[in-house]
Amino acid sequence: MRYDGARATVMGLGTRGGGVGVARYLAEHGARVTVTDGKPAAELAEPLAALADLPIRFALGGHREEDFTPAGADLVVRNPGVPRRAPMLALARRHGVPVEMEMTLFFRACPAPIVGVTGTKGKTTVASLCGELLRAWDPRTVLAGNMGVSALGQLPRIAADTPVVIELSSWQLEGLDEHRLAPHVAVLTNISEDHLDAYDGFADYAATKRTIAHHQRPDDLLVVNADDRGTWRAAAETRARVAPFGLDDRGGDGAWRAGDRLLWRWAGAEVAFDLPETPALAGEHNAANGLAAIAAAMLRGADPAAVRAGLGRFAGVRDRMEPVAEVGGVLFVNDTTATAPVAAVAALRSLAGRRVHLLAGGADKRLDLAPLAVAAVEAAAVYLLDGTATPALAALLRGAGVEPLGPFGGMDAAVAAAAAAARTGDVVLLSPGTASFGLFRDEFDRGERFREAVRAVAAAGAVDPAPPTLPRSAVTA
Repeated sequence: MRYDGARATVMGLGTRGGGVGVARYLAEHGARVTVTDGKPAAELAEPLAALADLPIRFALGGHREEDFTPAGADLVVRNPGVPRRAPMLALARRHGVPVEMEMTLFFRACPAPIVGVTGTKGKTTVASLCGELLRAWDPRTVLAGNMGVSALGQLPRIAADTPVVIELSSWQLEGLDEHRLAPHVAVLTNISEDHLDAYDGFADYAATKRTIAHHQRPDDLLVVNADDRGTWRAAAETRARVAPFGLDDRGGDGAWRAGDRLLWRWAGAEVAFDLPETPALAGEHNAANGLAAIAAAMLRGADPAAVRAGLGRFAGVRDRMEPVAEVGGVLFVNDTTATAPVAAVAALRSLAGRRVHLLAGGADKRLDLAPLAVAAVEAAAVYLLDGTATPALAALLRGAGVEPLGPFGGMDAAVAAAAAAARTGDVVLLSPGTASFGLFRDEFDRGERFREAVRAVAAAGAVDPAPPTLPRSAVTA
């Protein structure tokens, strides 16, 4: 696609490449690009350097109305971090200027059928696992989307028959829904409370997740969790053919767990897969993740031999129940992407039987923290990171009979305190159950600060030379 001479305003440069990929794509395809961001240039040094070789105009430290009206823009591209109801976006829409996102541009430009994966929990694991299964079938497989990889930047690698897997956040789904776009194979893992600070309650958030299926056609396919009523509603909201998955074999077509095996039953054929005995695919959550990924890969065309090979070589996902190091017999686990209580609860359950020192707390997303406080009763100790949600979590913990330590104003101090109290056989787990903003740039920065703090602990003690491992029961959400 070409944008010769089109005036394109990219709103939100971001610090994780969110706007870099789309700005570069538009500039290299002929558009006259303006990048505007509320942050000053000093806070955007890295993304600005990544675009320094292109003829892009920057309007930083605020937004100008003329960049969002026909006086200065033919299209506006919204970064996923920009709220859907931002005043400047409303201004553009009132003046008839189309509001796009990277994903809307990508979905129109991509020559291959797209496998799109979303859900509150498991979407990164399912997308990554599906990518691994398809890569075992076709090494050209492309994996991108809501994982720090620009989808537009992958277009030169994509031919009409290239397998393409895209992880989709609720923000990206908003853009696809606005332009009535959908993947050929849609995967909806589950829906639970998250991002309620950005939506009009849980029903609004859940409905946004289900839009992944709303604009599918009769020749498209929807892989959807049959075990969750709110998620399963998507099956009645789509024209696509539905492929259910669940942890109990219901006898019909779909992907089902049967004992220790995962079944794929479709169009009169059935094939069974063994789930490897690896931490990356351990626990019930990962059985469900495996079912969803197998269904999507098989529907995209992968053969059973490739699926088995991909399952065997899947090593898990960074920042999700990631074993970082073992120091003096204490295992340090990074689960920073557990940004909702339900994810942190799953992490704690996966470590049942181990003494866990839990690092939790952070920024508020208007979620119910009570389930996390109840689950944390089983922890050996809880170390709270400072943030807007932390006082409420501390009060809930005390109400449950747990006296938390902290709050800590940085990761180093929290990790050091947990390491000092832990003994051989214990686990120090970062699974915050909250957002990261305030102390950290984002959850990935929080995970990197955890790794650095663990390295400091390791430098002061004896590191087990064996690679760190999680117990077989551990869950990677």
